[in-house]
Amino acid sequence: MIYLIATLRITPGSLPAVIAAVKPCLDATRQEAGCISYDLHVDVTDPEALVFVERWETREALAAHFTTPHLQAWRAAGGPHILARRIEIIDPETVETL
Repeated sequence: MIYLIATLRITPGSLPAVIAAVKPCLDATRQEAGCISYDLHVDVTDPEALVFVERWETREALAAHFTTPHLQAWRAAGGPHILARRIEIIDPETVETL
């Protein structure tokens, strides 16, 4: 399993526009082959801090996701609102759950 954590900082007041832009991508991505989960979270104390938490069956499924039209549309629509982005891809040998 592959994990991707994307942390975004968006422009103040742009949360409604970002949510409108990302919703089609969320819906379409969840239907992709190899997508286990694809969720976007808003920090309850800082509405300009967003975190995507993604789980993919394989690195190939994640790579295919990067080429999809819905992700490209999200990047184009959301890009003007994003001030900073950090993406971490985690490819664990084992994942311990508690």
